[in-house]
Formats: sequence, structure tokens, C-alpha cells
Amino acid sequence: MDTRSLKGQAALVTGSDSGIGKGVALELAKAGAKLVINYAHNHDAAVEVVKEITDAGGEAYAWQCDVSQEDQVQAMFQEMFKHYGTIDILVNNSGLQKDSKFVDMTLDQWNTVININLTGQFLCSREAAREFIRRGVVEGVSKAAGKIICMSSVHEVIPWGGHVNYATSKGGIMMMMKTLAQELAPQKIRVVAIGPGAIQTPINKSAWDTPEALKSLMTLIPYNRIGQPDDIGKLATWLASDEADYITGVTIFCDGGMTLYPGFADNG
Repeated sequence: MDTRSLKGQAALVTGSDSGIGKGVALELAKAGAKLVINYAHNHDAAVEVVKEITDAGGEAYAWQCDVSQEDQVQAMFQEMFKHYGTIDILVNNSGLQKDSKFVDMTLDQWNTVININLTGQFLCSREAAREFIRRGVVEGVSKAAGKIICMSSVHEVIPWGGHVNYATSKGGIMMMMKTLAQELAPQKIRVVAIGPGAIQTPINKSAWDTPEALKSLMTLIPYNRIGQPDDIGKLATWLASDEADYITGVTIFCDGGMTLYPGFADNG
């Protein structure tokens, strides 16, 4: 793929101060996109991502925003429009876990995860879609009026006991993505999702930070390696490019085969 395939395009990646979001932001920047590095709390980490991009000759700035708060989301987009003039690519990546057995889960644990993981994607997608429709397709920039990439999970299809709020949020993202893709396609707006499997990030450190934990994790991954943030970043970059212009309304799993239900490999 052309390493400057996104040259001149403005991209917002929510939750891009670490983990998968950082990996996505760095790969988009390598492809020529101008970045907004959104973060919720860790200003220093976001500034480091900006520095990594600008040191490599790219363009980026950091912006704090709680994506579950409508006024903060709208302010973030208005600032982006002042800074870059528009938006071409939105990557809805912000997400968290508040794990609990179902019978012990508090309403706050439920609401926090749904509000960040699902409502946050709704709010950001709405603001981006409004701008895409207002501006339309810009000749020479992209074949699409805009691209929305929703970060889902293998848990949009795999149930996950002890994580009902998280799994529900990801199932909701899947249906939101499909519905938005259906509704917005006539305006030349593409909406897709990425379903990561086990990626080596701080959110799931307990699953890979000891040899025993990593060995146990490998029983769920036929490809026998843990994913890296740049695995997701490279996929997101391709999906945002014109090479993927005819793709909309689907989740592409990047999971080393986790959705192949490896427990059934030897007759179950």
C-alpha cells in the first residue's frame, strides 16, 4: 500500500494515548494523516504520542475529552475543525472494562462501560457524520466523504462471563456500525468495525504478563501469538484508505483465529 495513502486527511483517534489507539494513530500518521490524539486523563502520555508523530515529520496535537459527555465531544470536534478545517477519518477507539460477576455488578459499573464504550462511539460518530455530509466528497482527497472505524472486539460474537457490560457494549457497537453504514452509505460515508482479539496492551495486562498467563491465553489463539497494537493500526490504515473503498458495514476480526472457537479443534 502507498505509504502516503492518507496524505492531507485529518483523523481523530479517541483514546489514542496508549494501547490500540496509540498503535492506530502512529500507523495513520505514517500514511500521511494529520492526527488528533484524544485522551481522557493521561496528558503526558498523549503528549509523548504527539512528539513521536511530529519527530517523524507528521502533524498532531493532543486534546482531552471524556467521549461519554456530549458537550466535551462537540467541543473536541469544533477545535478540530478550527485546527484542520474538517475531519476525514474517525476511529472510535476509547474503551474500558469494569469487570464483575453479573450478580455482583453495580449499576455504576454497567453505566460507566456502556457510556464510554457505546455512547461515546455514538456521540463521536454523529459529529463526524454531520461534517461528512456538510462537506461531501473532496476530489483528490478520498473517494468517500468520510470514514468511521469503530473499535469492537471478538466479544461482539463471543460471550464473556464476568464481563457482561463489556460484551454488551461490543455487541451494541456491531449493530450500531451496521445500521450507520446502511443509513450513511448513500452519502458516500463508509462505516466499518475492527474486532481485535488478545492484543498486548495495558487493559489486559493480567492475561499476558506472566509465562503462565500467556501460555493459558495461547490456548484461545490458534495462530499462537499475542497481537500487537500495530497489527490493528495497519488494518485501520488500510480500511481508511481508498483501497478499501467498497467495504462498509462489516466487522473485520484481527484475532489470530480466536473467533474460530479453538476449543472445538479436536472435536470439542
